[in-house]
Amino acid sequence: MVAPIRARHACQTVGVDSGAERRARLQDAHLYFVADRAGLERALDGALQGGADLVQLRDKTADDDALVAAAAWAAERCAAHGALFILNDRPDLAVRVGADGVHVGQDDMPVAEARAIVGDDRIVGLSTHSIAQADAGAVSGADYIAVGPVHATPTKEGRPAIGLDPVRHAAAHVHGLPWFAIGGMEPGTIGAAAAAGATRAVVVRAIAHASDPEAVTRALRAALTGGAVEAGRGAA
Repeated sequence: MVAPIRARHACQTVGVDSGAERRARLQDAHLYFVADRAGLERALDGALQGGADLVQLRDKTADDDALVAAAAWAAERCAAHGALFILNDRPDLAVRVGADGVHVGQDDMPVAEARAIVGDDRIVGLSTHSIAQADAGAVSGADYIAVGPVHATPTKEGRPAIGLDPVRHAAAHVHGLPWFAIGGMEPGTIGAAAAAGATRAVVVRAIAHASDPEAVTRALRAALTGGAVEAGRGAA
């Protein structure tokens, strides 16, 4: 059972220190778990045991104190498992809790502004929702982009599905910059994304709501890599 989130962890620096090391880990990443506070409490340890390479806290309802407490707790767990921890939309709090980076959307602050806050040693990720946005994101200064939503999903309410064509485009044209397929990625859909060229994916509900988050994470990651979790991954 995941331990309760405790505010006493706030402001602890727990991630890796080097921007080069963070980006090297990002290049090797395949499975990215995103959840709100409840989802992390329920599924984080299982996801980490199953081989999640990145974890993002995305919670639009929490106040700053709740975000700091949850983020610091999650960052500590991720560091213990060798995974990167990203905070959504709050570069100021990402620095405060020692997160490995921040993720911004098309309607959030620009990548350059987020970078100015978190510095060069932390990761900045960017959501994209079309081929044009993916192309722009690839040269925006972001360290990675997410491409989607491939399928309609309640986690992106009001955002229409864009299908697999932008995934195919990213596979053909986005080189050197890590990119992740996102939106409705689950055991029944991730194979098609992989066939379209995705080697990385963001997963939300399929892990957060799973009865066995570890097993689902392992299966999803294997679908992207064609194999199992590397030796040594998943051990705290």
